[in-house]
Amino acid sequence: MATIVPERKRLSFMPQAFTPRLMMRAEAMVYQQAGTLSDDYNGGSWNFYTLSNDGFYFAPATTQRFKVSVHGNGYEGEVSADAFGIIVTLFVYGALCWIGNEKLRDKFSDHYHQLRDFALSHPEASAILQAID
Repeated sequence: MATIVPERKRLSFMPQAFTPRLMMRAEAMVYQQAGTLSDDYNGGSWNFYTLSNDGFYFAPATTQRFKVSVHGNGYEGEVSADAFGIIVTLFVYGALCWIGNEKLRDKFSDHYHQLRDFALSHPEASAILQAID
């Protein structure tokens, strides 16, 4: 289950999801990855979510749908803002798995798998999995 992070707790979300040292870099990576994956993305507010399995993700705070193009695997599709956020966050966690020390790699790998497990029960699971494949 996903729960939106209330406005008053947003500042504590980033260090928890990405560590205090990497939170600014990770946030920038989210926005950059969103622009890379979709020409429909033009900035805007994002919601933060915690998962019942201790995972996290971001999603644009909009009802807009996003056309997604993943050059690395040929995926082309259109998804909800929520599914788009899951895809973007999975790409960012995947990239972060390759930096830092073993403890950080384990943290980001765990977050990637927690979010991927959540994505399996998402209504757009098929599109999410195809995008990250």
